[in-house]
Amino acid sequence: MRIYVAGIGPGSAEDITPALQQAVADSNVVVGYKYYFQFIEKFISDDTVCIDTGMKKERQRAEMAFEYAEKGNTVCVVSSGDAGIYGMAPLIYEMKREKESKVEIVSIPGISAFQKAASLLGAPMGHDFCVISMSDLMTPWHVIEKRIVAAAEADFITAVYNPKSNGRYWQLYRLKELFLKYRSEDNIVGYVRQAGREEQSVKITTLKDFNPEDIDMFTVVIIGNSQSYNWNGSFITPRGYYRKDKEDEDCKVGQSIMIKSFRTIRNELKNRDIPTWKLWPLLHAIHTTADFDMENLLWMDNEATVKIYDKVKSREIKVIVTDVSMVASGIRKGALERLGIETVCYINDPRAIEMAKEKNITRAQAGMRLASQEHPNALYAFGNAPTALLELCSLVRKQICRPAGIVGAPVGFVHVEESKHAAKALTDIPKIIIDGRKGGSNLAATLINSILTFDDAEQLRPGRDV
Repeated sequence: MRIYVAGIGPGSAEDITPALQQAVADSNVVVGYKYYFQFIEKFISDDTVCIDTGMKKERQRAEMAFEYAEKGNTVCVVSSGDAGIYGMAPLIYEMKREKESKVEIVSIPGISAFQKAASLLGAPMGHDFCVISMSDLMTPWHVIEKRIVAAAEADFITAVYNPKSNGRYWQLYRLKELFLKYRSEDNIVGYVRQAGREEQSVKITTLKDFNPEDIDMFTVVIIGNSQSYNWNGSFITPRGYYRKDKEDEDCKVGQSIMIKSFRTIRNELKNRDIPTWKLWPLLHAIHTTADFDMENLLWMDNEATVKIYDKVKSREIKVIVTDVSMVASGIRKGALERLGIETVCYINDPRAIEMAKEKNITRAQAGMRLASQEHPNALYAFGNAPTALLELCSLVRKQICRPAGIVGAPVGFVHVEESKHAAKALTDIPKIIIDGRKGGSNLAATLINSILTFDDAEQLRPGRDV
């Protein structure tokens, strides 16, 4: 008394395993959906009893398998793909428990449709993945939707079974909508129709261009993770999130850690569609603070990083003026030396101290008055004193100076937000600003560092000067 529960694979002769062939040959009864018999008929003995049923007759098939097995027959119940993945195996085991049957159950694995589809697409399943069926015959849609959201948010590679049928068409549109909430429009998507059969077709596209109308019930869809890419028509997902290429191996330890940190941060951003000129300062800001609220607080003029970096590259910027010495301390010395830039801070300049006493203003304000005279076209960075930023704004409006750019991240509770609003009004000067009360010398310094290393942004390789 034995029931083999066997997967016949996705539908091509070369994907039928020897174990399946042997199980069919050893059985004197074979039970399955009638469509499947065409794939295994050459393994069936002439005297074997074949019991075929139509669609949605799974329970009936299982009942008949037990009926024959309990009479002493060896029965093979066949499923497409792998019998344990959306196949007959769970039902057979549950029925054995329900019946308290003494029949021996033997599961024989098969090649699943998503495995076959993956092999035709390239290597899309190279990291953590999940499989979700879109059929709501056995699972309520609200449960399926929760699983879709979880997969999309957790950056799982996701294989989609039963994506569509004549009566079930809108669910795939909803899946696309949900994935686009958590993934980039450029996230790779591949799909294979009739995998392993004569009608086979293979396509690789993106979430943005993915058209649910191209899909039918014979199609398996695979959505890559954030690291997946299309190379020469092959859908590839690296084995690890941090690809170990020769350049990474040549990195110093500090830079290697920073590269990995930036990749982790990028994967956890809520908004994946951020242009490089904004993404690079944002990654620096979050790396410095571990505060993902920076995604909401970082305010920038259009292409501000590009505009300021172009002035750095052309040697137009030779000086960076800081409101306090802590900002200057945080700017990477290697980058300054490489680019021929010096930092200047007037907070402890005797002239600023004297002016502050004489004019009854802060030393930071006095420092800006001196800086505007000596370095009117410098790049200015603020990480502490809102009075200094307000003073600079006033000096600019009086046309006493014209900074090459402004990084505004003063911190505190008095005049902080007002100083940032005043800076935003200087519409002809490219600016990077941390909105609200948050800021700090470390933030101002890291934003300057992001500008000085902007040529590393496309490769996402921070820390060159660490």
